[in-house]
Amino acid sequence: APSLDDLPYEEDVSRNPYALKSWLRYLDYKQDAPSKMRSMLFERALRELPGSYKLWNSYLVERVTMMKGKTITDPGYEAVNRLFERALVFMNKMPRIWLHYTSFLSRDQRVLTRARRTYDRALRSLPITQHPRVWEAYIAWVKEEQGLPTVSAVRIWRRYLKLDPTVVEDYIDYLIKIDYFDEAAAVLARSLNDEFFQSSKGRSKHELWLQLCELISQHPKHIKSIKVDPIIRGGISKYTDQVGKLWTSLAEYYIQLAQFENARNVFEEAINTVITVRDFSHIWDAYTQFEDTFLSLRIENLEKMQQGGGDEDVDPEAIEEEALELDLITARYEHLVERQPLLMNSVLLRQNPHNVHEWLKRVKLYEAALNPVMVVETYTEAVTKVNPAKAKGKPHTMWCSFARYYEQHGRLDEARAIFLKGTEVPYRNIDDLASVWCEYAEMEIRHMNLEGALEILRRATISPKRNVAIPETEPVQKRVHKSTKLWTFYADLEESLGTLETTRAVYDKMIDLKIVTPQIILNYASYLEENRHFEEAFKAYEKGVTLFPFPHSLDVWVVYLAKFVQRFGGGKIERARDLFEQVLKHAPPAQGKVFFVMYAGLEEEYGLARHAMAVYDRACSAKDIPPEDRYALYLLYIEKATEFFGVTHTREIYERAIESMPDKYSRELCLRFATLERQLGEIDRARGIYIHCSQMSDPRAYASFWDTWASFERRHGNEDTYREMLRIKRSVQALYGTQLNAIISNADLIGTAKPTNDAMESLEASAVSHLPEGVNMQDLRTAVAPGSERSVLTGASSSASGHGIVKPPSTDYDMERASASWENQQETTCR
Repeated sequence: APSLDDLPYEEDVSRNPYALKSWLRYLDYKQDAPSKMRSMLFERALRELPGSYKLWNSYLVERVTMMKGKTITDPGYEAVNRLFERALVFMNKMPRIWLHYTSFLSRDQRVLTRARRTYDRALRSLPITQHPRVWEAYIAWVKEEQGLPTVSAVRIWRRYLKLDPTVVEDYIDYLIKIDYFDEAAAVLARSLNDEFFQSSKGRSKHELWLQLCELISQHPKHIKSIKVDPIIRGGISKYTDQVGKLWTSLAEYYIQLAQFENARNVFEEAINTVITVRDFSHIWDAYTQFEDTFLSLRIENLEKMQQGGGDEDVDPEAIEEEALELDLITARYEHLVERQPLLMNSVLLRQNPHNVHEWLKRVKLYEAALNPVMVVETYTEAVTKVNPAKAKGKPHTMWCSFARYYEQHGRLDEARAIFLKGTEVPYRNIDDLASVWCEYAEMEIRHMNLEGALEILRRATISPKRNVAIPETEPVQKRVHKSTKLWTFYADLEESLGTLETTRAVYDKMIDLKIVTPQIILNYASYLEENRHFEEAFKAYEKGVTLFPFPHSLDVWVVYLAKFVQRFGGGKIERARDLFEQVLKHAPPAQGKVFFVMYAGLEEEYGLARHAMAVYDRACSAKDIPPEDRYALYLLYIEKATEFFGVTHTREIYERAIESMPDKYSRELCLRFATLERQLGEIDRARGIYIHCSQMSDPRAYASFWDTWASFERRHGNEDTYREMLRIKRSVQALYGTQLNAIISNADLIGTAKPTNDAMESLEASAVSHLPEGVNMQDLRTAVAPGSERSVLTGASSSASGHGIVKPPSTDYDMERASASWENQQETTCR
């Protein structure tokens, strides 16, 4: 009976029995009441409002919560089930009620059949738009429930696939989990055959193929509904990047079924069809592992049979048969290992049948196996299959090697036939065809058929009657007559076996075809000289220098001029002079030195000395000759002038050389000139030369020059001349220091504008290019640093002394000390 406190709520629900809020307020007020009282209150409310989802849901949740922690045999579970059934009479379109009911049945009570049927009732009652919510919970329960019969689970999945085919991969994973491998393979195969199939997990068909092959190969005994062999072979033809793995999967399938011969046939087919080394290696490893394992098992079986040989149950004939079978398996395994190089070579040839190197390698393998039949067959197959236009390597080597193989076995007629056949092949390059002809001739020479060799080369070098240009698109057979290699061999053979006329005809033909090289010209001329035909040799030289420009004709000119001078000496000096003038007219300046020296040598030995001096003067006056060559020519000029006209005649040469040569060479010439004047007693002239040279010699970079001058003054000068030398040294040092300071100042001024790295590097490179030799930028930065500015002008900086820079006197005290030192030296000399 309600208490006095309940009367307001009772009056409210009595006045408004159909007001949901009244009942909810009453229930909220009685939330701490006993469960029985609350249940009665819910029942009263539902009698008035049987279609209220909120009341039913709250009531069901409360009743389910009350059953937590109770045993499965408690009668309260059945009471809650009946309550759910009553609720579903009114709430059969509410998916939340159905899901709550199925969850209570499946997880709390674990009544599997009733739960499955309730899920089915929910699917029949709810509209199709609400089915995904039910199926999500339904499939989750199927996955988690271990006690559910697999037949029922599979049927549930099949029904779900009709609604949502995209979950087929989850279905496959579930089938593999419950060991339904046949069903999984069939579903996976159907998915792969569906052109419109899209993986919900982002997996490619290639990955699904690999999964199918792995599934088939690992569980072959369970696969009954699909044909394994055609499926895997279809994958092999479709996915070429996984051929090796698919082949091994097919072989593994037969191995699992104990069909070892079929597995071995699959392996053999695989290694004879793959075209990549990676696939071959994969299959080879699997094949050898299979054979090794199979052999080990048979050995163990034989040992067990032999150990039990004393028993009456073991038949000796069975042991003997097992031993013979073991010998056969061992021989087969050894043969497989021996074939590995050939099998690998076959893979490379299938990959590229135009690989000449691999064909020749295959021949060597058969030769090592002493199998002449296969050698010939391989050569025949190689020359048939290799397309010279696509060949990798030199295709002519196959023909030459093929013919040489017959030659080694004494079958020259077959070798000649092969060579002739090889000359008809459309090679890409002329050298290939020329090599075949040369090999053919060399074979005849080895067998002393010299006339035959000459005839072969004459036949190979037949040229058209009209010397017209043949385009590159024409076959090499029409262009081989211009092969330098072929003609050179022909000329060498004619020199050894032919006559003078035939040899000259060959060389003249080469010159007419313009296929000679400078070396061929030299060989031709040398051959004519050996046969005492000197004028013809000189004509050959003339043709050579006409055909080839510089620098290719340099060697021809040098040999020509040397041979001409050696032959005629001074007898035809005018002709020799014409030749030298001709070569000097065409020779580039960089190569003119050798001809000037040879020209001057001709005049010295057979002409006039003044003509030789004129040649030297002309050589030294040429501005385009490199400075180092001009310097050497000047030294030679001075030496020859001293030899022919005396020392005094060299003064003019020295002066011209010093004036025209760069400072680097002028400085050395000044020292030589000053030494010469000192030896002649011309002290003043020598001092003047030193003064002139001082203007191009920075004391910090060329201390050796100033030491030489100082030594000269101590020996031949006096106090005044020594002081003058020191004054000049200070002025030159100050001059160079001022110039370098200007360079560094400009660099610092531009550096304040924050140039880029490239601009700064360019600036420093420009500054360094103006520095004297032996001085770098770091020396200058140290020299002009704050506190050391005076060091550039006076040479007193400590950093300067570390670079060989002379420190001259800079004060009166230093001058007096130097003068006193000089007087002491003079006095010691007089004593």
